[in-house]
Amino acid sequence: MRYETAGESHGRALVAVITGVPAGLPVDLDAIDEDLARRQRGYGRGGRQAIEQDRAVALAGIRGGRALGSPIALTIANRDWENWTDVMSPGAGAGGAEVTAVRPGHADLPGCLKTGATDARDILERASARETAARVAAGGIAKALLRTAGVRVRSLVTRIGAASMAEPIDLGGIDHAAVEASDVRCPDPEVAQRMREAIDAARAAGESLGGVFVVHAEGLVPGLGGYATAAERLDARLAAAISSVPAIKGVEFGDGFALAAVPGSAAHDEILYEEGRGFVRPTNHAGGLEGGMTNGERLVVRAAMKPIPTLMRPLRSVDIRTREPVDASRERSDVCAVPAAAVVAEAEVAFVLADAYCAKFGADCVDDLSAALAAYRERIR
Repeated sequence: MRYETAGESHGRALVAVITGVPAGLPVDLDAIDEDLARRQRGYGRGGRQAIEQDRAVALAGIRGGRALGSPIALTIANRDWENWTDVMSPGAGAGGAEVTAVRPGHADLPGCLKTGATDARDILERASARETAARVAAGGIAKALLRTAGVRVRSLVTRIGAASMAEPIDLGGIDHAAVEASDVRCPDPEVAQRMREAIDAARAAGESLGGVFVVHAEGLVPGLGGYATAAERLDARLAAAISSVPAIKGVEFGDGFALAAVPGSAAHDEILYEEGRGFVRPTNHAGGLEGGMTNGERLVVRAAMKPIPTLMRPLRSVDIRTREPVDASRERSDVCAVPAAAVVAEAEVAFVLADAYCAKFGADCVDDLSAALAAYRERIR
């Protein structure tokens, strides 16, 4: 399975095209719309979320609620397009709202240098995190496949700024209803309140905040991915997928960097065998990944998101045309988007996992995939 997206932040619409989807896969567009709504929620989001009301419209590849096996095309309208038609029209004569005071930390300057653009809007409209709405829609197709395999992908936020949940976190004991009810996606009400207070303080200071979130998946069979080549290694593919989300600056699996400080006896998960369950681990320091493959335990991925680069009290910059010193430009932006990034990362993780299931068990027909998966589960018990 693969996806491509198209569309600009203030263009007419976003588009996702998903290929390699097994025929017969049940697709619930309402479930995709709920994920799009989850992405839009969150304390610290900006005014754009009050304008948009993201809904996925299926243009191709789905009939009667099931995938046809051909490419699926989904589109999400940008309601703000009505306010930007003169600026973003694909026809001749479009212009205005030019950006030459490039922002530190954004794609503005590297993108202009790469392409020769003298208006950073040519870059920032696509580099904007608005594009991730299309990724969430594409991820909804991947989640549909994972549901048929008995896999659930979830997320929660563990840190915003200095406000953080205490480690280690028992992911098996997380109240997921509390996560979904929280406007910062944190199940601990006291920590969640400190997160809101940190966001309020950042807003008042003209600042922005980053944080840390966890994506985890239950129900995975062991052996997804591969050890023989770099391209097969699932941890590499997951790290690349999550790192592709705007503003993500660090990714770790399981106990991650903490494993560098302990001896091997405390870093690795002992192997036991239980009748009816098969091979199990009493611990999960590895985060469900060994040798580039799933090992059957919960997949655990943590990611660090930097603060958003658009600041209401901007940093120093340079005008790309005049080369004169200026304050960086200020586009409408969020104060904190860590909860939204967690939902986007769910989609990215789901897509990598769905592709791994298709690669191992077949991608032509969902019934064939399910039969092959059942046979595999029986063999490895």
